[in-house]
Amino acid sequence: MEDLSEPLLAAIIGKITRTADLNSLSLVSKQMYNVEAEERGSIHVGCGLHPATEALSSLCSRFPNLWKVEINYSGWTHNQGKQLDNQGLHVLSSHCPLLKDLTLSFCSYIDDSGLDYLSYCKKLMVLRLNFVRAISSSGLLSVAVGCKSLSTFHLVDCLNVSSVEWLEYLGRAGSLEELVVKDCKGISQYDLLKFGPGWTKLQKFEFEINDYYWLSGALDRSYVPGYPYKYDICCENMKDLRLAHIITEPEIGLRFLLRKCKALEKLCLDYVIGINDGEMIALFQNCSNLRSISLRLMPRRSDFSFRTPLTDDSLKALSLCCPMLQVVQLTFTFCCSKWPTEIGFTQKGIVTLIQTCPIRALMLNGASILKDEGMKDLSSAQFLEALELVDCKGITDVGMSFIVRAPCLTSLTLRKCKNVTNVGMAELVRSQKLESLTVIGCRLISHEAVQGAAKSVNYSANPENFDSLKGVK
Repeated sequence: MEDLSEPLLAAIIGKITRTADLNSLSLVSKQMYNVEAEERGSIHVGCGLHPATEALSSLCSRFPNLWKVEINYSGWTHNQGKQLDNQGLHVLSSHCPLLKDLTLSFCSYIDDSGLDYLSYCKKLMVLRLNFVRAISSSGLLSVAVGCKSLSTFHLVDCLNVSSVEWLEYLGRAGSLEELVVKDCKGISQYDLLKFGPGWTKLQKFEFEINDYYWLSGALDRSYVPGYPYKYDICCENMKDLRLAHIITEPEIGLRFLLRKCKALEKLCLDYVIGINDGEMIALFQNCSNLRSISLRLMPRRSDFSFRTPLTDDSLKALSLCCPMLQVVQLTFTFCCSKWPTEIGFTQKGIVTLIQTCPIRALMLNGASILKDEGMKDLSSAQFLEALELVDCKGITDVGMSFIVRAPCLTSLTLRKCKNVTNVGMAELVRSQKLESLTVIGCRLISHEAVQGAAKSVNYSANPENFDSLKGVK
């Protein structure tokens, strides 16, 4: 090792990704210690950082070229010592001039004063704030004003953020390409209108509300005379959109994005109340580059019917207008298997979509409309590589005998499929074609029956809770 040049050592170190391996390598020799310190660009610290500020200062001195730092106190308790506080962010801002990417998670002792220090990190491009509950809008405004290069911003479970001056400033600056806002009770979907011109450059957006979102009292003020923020917004660069747990009726709210995004490649709508066939058909007709779609739906009362809001008309438009579609995930919640009409889609509609588009990954959750006959039709899908069936009561061992005929299928996941038994697993064992098999909470399938059904097998008899199974919070 001593005979190797520093550039060669640096190249070797650059190939190593695990922190434990890098730490071990630095003990080989003094030269390796020094080269590794120069090359280290990222650290991940948390509960083991003690005393916090002094330890972080030492790490920053040892690794002068840090550009990515993650501080995570998930699971922290008081007997583990004091958490990093505002002074820790002062250390980062003064000792890490190359800092571009920072994540703070479950940091209870960091508030607006700490964010003020971050405003001096002029090269900061990525900031993720998860469960940093002492910060407020004032601190975020300091970051928005000071960090001119910010392109990715995540704000998750920060309950003290109640106004959006920072969002207006970032919108005017127009630097953000990725914005994620989740579980921030002080920010409504209508506040996002204030992002204004910032929507033009945005490529990824995610907004989610949990904890009784259907009781939200926020009102859409865009229709009030003189209100400066309207839905006349351009989103031509949006490629990745996720909306979760929001009500968009009678107001439009963030549903307006469905009318504006023409470059979408990935769409995820989780329990968005207010979507309808007409809107989704118009979306699909404008988004020929769509590659992935995930829909979580629950039935709603409409005129004289009680069903999920979308029908086969949406699936038909999707199959005709989105020829690049490869990933489909459909979840149906609170739909009774005894009343199949509560699901607006039909088995024929789903099968036609899978057979028309080059679908490589399909997940069906709560699809009581899917029967063994549908599995026979799916077995002719030429591109299907991965199939996940969750809470699909209509599938039996007969369906397993059909699906193993799918020409490209290599991965199968069964979760809470109560009518598939060991007999169905025997069909998989005989086929010897699966690379991966996952079986979770299927009461009639034993651990012994899945052995040999795939090269890699993951099995658990324990059922998952409803929230985990359906993505309901």
